[in-house]
Amino acid sequence: MTFTLTNPQRKKIQAFFVYLFLIIASAATVLPLLWMISTSLKSGDIIFQIPPKWLPDSFYWENYRRAVTDIPFFLYLKNTVIITGCRVFAEVFISALVAYGFARFDFPGKNIWFMILLSTIMLPGEITMIPVFMMFEKLGWINTFKPLVVPAFFGGQAVFVFLLRQFFLTIPRELEEAALIDGATRFQIFYKIFLPLSKPALITIGLFSFQGSWNDLLGPLMYLNDSNKFTLQLGLAMFNGMTKVEWGPLMAASILVLLPTLLLFFAMQKYFVEGISVTGIKG
Repeated sequence: MTFTLTNPQRKKIQAFFVYLFLIIASAATVLPLLWMISTSLKSGDIIFQIPPKWLPDSFYWENYRRAVTDIPFFLYLKNTVIITGCRVFAEVFISALVAYGFARFDFPGKNIWFMILLSTIMLPGEITMIPVFMMFEKLGWINTFKPLVVPAFFGGQAVFVFLLRQFFLTIPRELEEAALIDGATRFQIFYKIFLPLSKPALITIGLFSFQGSWNDLLGPLMYLNDSNKFTLQLGLAMFNGMTKVEWGPLMAASILVLLPTLLLFFAMQKYFVEGISVTGIKG
């Protein structure tokens, strides 16, 4: 006797395996974060205890005190906020401006220029690292925030331009034509119509920009020599000594550095998902 599954039964089995896969993948993603939190609450003598304990008998809050006192944490926080704030504003606004030009203006070689712009995504940063450093050195910008901020005001990032261009193409041209008939300029149309309607896409690339700038280690490591100008990522590296790594304070400081990114993501999650789902509808 053969056993034939009905359509509802097949769907239930498929759903079971899908949820099982998602649970396993989520656990693999969340476990390192949970272990980092656990380590930040342990004293140094039990961090590598075998078998490991997820929850210590008593929480060791001294790690969090050392996280903000062993390094000038709040000074590095201020530097990171300045750099990140300037870069996020520049990358979002300039990328939107460039994307608006590619989405709504017709000019000779537009598609060719757009393809050249997209091709820069495939260019590894290691190739341009030395020439860019030499250029900034000639300008006298080494050991300042300028190399980390000023480039964001000259074109944004190619992937951001691509995402916003795809979003702008979904906005009906009738809105733009009606505004032109009413006497609006192109720039007025851009910031009074396109920017408000593109809130999900703007928040999406803003989150990407924030995450990239907030977690940037290589840029500050290359251009900043004065410890008073260091960022949080360079501060975290200070817990790695020549012969010993202070794992407890390092994990505690990492949690504190991670919090703004997590809070921002969960606060903007609705717009982030909407922005990802809408971009790319029209090419």
